[in-house]
Amino acid sequence: MAEIEKLYDAILNGDHKAAAALTGQALAEGADATYLIVRCMMPAMEEAGRRFECEEYFVPELLLSARAMKAALALLRPRLAASGAKGAGRVAVGTVKGDLHDIGKNLVASMLEGAGFEVIDLGADVAPEKFVEAVKDGAAIVCLSALLTVTMTGMRTTIQAIQQAGVRDRVRVLVGGAPVTAQFAREIGADGYGENANAAVSLARQMIASLN
Repeated sequence: MAEIEKLYDAILNGDHKAAAALTGQALAEGADATYLIVRCMMPAMEEAGRRFECEEYFVPELLLSARAMKAALALLRPRLAASGAKGAGRVAVGTVKGDLHDIGKNLVASMLEGAGFEVIDLGADVAPEKFVEAVKDGAAIVCLSALLTVTMTGMRTTIQAIQQAGVRDRVRVLVGGAPVTAQFAREIGADGYGENANAAVSLARQMIASLN
């Protein structure tokens, strides 16, 4: 159990090398992959998210924790696949057409992955059609990001494209980014607005629960 606590600390402190080494050691000693995620790794990311909201952590610290989480997850994925374990759900994330900024999007993607979601990262400057394809491929949630006021309209365009494709009832749309507000989210027909990465993960969990 001492090693489990060390893994928790490694993720919380953003030490990706230690996180990978401790995960490998735990697996070699017979630890269960799901147990490591649920009892150790997810709590570490939740604590990192709490510290971020309390302004004890800032974006650099949160990104380091997310990187450590991903390093550990890389070793666990084969075990999870072999055991047939199901993730929290499939989420497609991307920065809307015309916007090349991806730091916020990357942080949300890492946090979602750390929370057990299967994340399809579509990248930056993503055309509405790509989001539509992601929904058709099974994404239960679509996360749209925008950093510029002039690209916010791409969120409305993307939601309209999803509606026109006839798949709007299959997916929940979550929006976020510096210029985005809860009011704007309602105006464009989004299902939710995340003011930060931690809020986005909480909303994604709620949305998945509403779909089941």
